[in-house]
Amino acid sequence: MESVVSAPVASGDFAADAAAFSAYWRDAKDRLARLPAKPRRDPATAMAAEALKQAARDARFAFLRRHACTLYDRLTAGRTKFVRVERLVYDAAEAVPGLVPTRAEVAAEAELRQADKDGCEIDQGILANQFLADPACGLHLCHAMLLPREESADALAKFRRDGALDLGHARVERQGKAAVLLLANKRFLNSEDNATQPATEIAADVCILDPESQVAVLRGDVVPEGKYAGRRIFNAGINLTHLYYGKIPFLWFLIRDLGFVNKMLRGLAKPEVPPDEVAGDSIEKLWISAVETFAIGGGCQILLATDFNIAGRDAYMTLPARKEGIIPAMANLRLARFVGDRLARQAIMYERRIECDSEVGRMICDEIIDPAEVDATIARVIDRLTGSGAVGAIGNRRALRLAAEPLDTFRRYAALYAREQALCHFSPALISNLERFWNAQGRRA
Repeated sequence: MESVVSAPVASGDFAADAAAFSAYWRDAKDRLARLPAKPRRDPATAMAAEALKQAARDARFAFLRRHACTLYDRLTAGRTKFVRVERLVYDAAEAVPGLVPTRAEVAAEAELRQADKDGCEIDQGILANQFLADPACGLHLCHAMLLPREESADALAKFRRDGALDLGHARVERQGKAAVLLLANKRFLNSEDNATQPATEIAADVCILDPESQVAVLRGDVVPEGKYAGRRIFNAGINLTHLYYGKIPFLWFLIRDLGFVNKMLRGLAKPEVPPDEVAGDSIEKLWISAVETFAIGGGCQILLATDFNIAGRDAYMTLPARKEGIIPAMANLRLARFVGDRLARQAIMYERRIECDSEVGRMICDEIIDPAEVDATIARVIDRLTGSGAVGAIGNRRALRLAAEPLDTFRRYAALYAREQALCHFSPALISNLERFWNAQGRRA
């Protein structure tokens, strides 16, 4: 049986500590590799594997608590260049071997069902936690994630040329003074997964950067078949089937909420100036959400980030975090300021369903209308929000955001989220919840 070897003690010298800890993690990896694969472990070998992994994770925290800022500065040339989190973690893997998994190691685990993974991506969560926990490094990383994606300039040019943009799982159209982002993962009821993520964020960039529109609208596309054939669905949340089958990487959570959703709330950053509300600057538009049928999980989370929410009278919202076994992104940070702490706890921890056409629903949704009137209501709200010009509206938006959720508050929450979501993502409870409440084992990915 493999025993746990004591980790080195950080000395404060980056190079010496990196060498010592890398040797320790290499030894731990070799010991783990000598054990059976996770599905074939008996209770004794399973316990030994968990002890090895936990000791290695404790050592990662110990190393990073001394050296996170030094490492971040090395990876970003002293914070003179911006590196998105999905590249940053792999640059760190090269800089300090064993600290976080390599691309090859993550790719190997990506072939497995979630239940069969050893969870090497938890180490990415530890790294992101320690980077975000430091004010200077964390705000710089938030800045990097709020910049437009590299692909967005070409996408914007195409949209301006053609007046429409089809990115597969997301589309952008014009409606009067608005750019409309349509979620279009139709097979999975407009849920979000690894395939939808790049398209959705690029589409959001295009909506915000488009000079010919004054506001942006988020809406679900029409679902062509199945139970909801012919109906628009706003957002079904994370694709739970893909989650169960191991097709949602841990970084998906960070990219989504430091990128796409945060861009709706805060706008796009400029490289030359921080995006904070007090001394910085950003490129912003008001966002309107149009909820049809339902806003489940991530769909409900988005409503807490947009400026004006329209909902059909028959629509509802849920945050089924308990049944999923994960943290509902930034909802724990935002929901209580809409409905109060007690109702927020009921929604997050006791999966309380919120009808849009209810007293609680109206705390989140600004207009509740007949489902047949959604199109007309969107047009009316666009006209009203653009009727007095965009400058005053954006100034008020920033002032409200400063009072409720300044960027540094978001950074601190994101640090906690990175750590806790990584642990949840590879928890046995997640698998049992998906099998019990979602019948995930009987669904086709």
